[in-house]
Amino acid sequence: MCKHPMPKGLRFAVLQRTMRRQMDEYVRGTGLTGTQFGVLGALERLEREGTGEVTQKALEDAAHVTHPTMTELLKKLESKGFITCRPSEVDRRCKAVASAEKARALRKAIGEFDERVFSELCQGLSEDEVAQLLRITDVMLENAKKMNGARDFAPCGKGCESE
Repeated sequence: MCKHPMPKGLRFAVLQRTMRRQMDEYVRGTGLTGTQFGVLGALERLEREGTGEVTQKALEDAAHVTHPTMTELLKKLESKGFITCRPSEVDRRCKAVASAEKARALRKAIGEFDERVFSELCQGLSEDEVAQLLRITDVMLENAKKMNGARDFAPCGKGCESE
């Protein structure tokens, strides 16, 4: 029998809020805003897809941000040393954006932090139970993707099996 008499969907919402709250506290210590952090995440996904250089326009689309907003975000991220910007080699009218070493180091640290928070949430579960949980949530994520019109919204983009 269930220990917590709350709706099933609410359980996922509570877990998501807990993860987000922990991550927000961590990000605050980096000097980044949530929006700047989101742009770095979108840039990482686009770079990982390996389709060549990432343009400001592609980043605007991926982060769902307007051109003027993205321009300001990129200026701030570049001044903080998280990205580099240059004219595109494909179309000189466009700006190409790339992660700097500082952003790559931050991603590594955040990945480690995410693992720690997940481990804390899974205290009391065996390794087999955690593996089963991950298999189940993979199926649920695929179902959610179908329900959302087959948009790939997974933060890891393509090739999640290795993560």
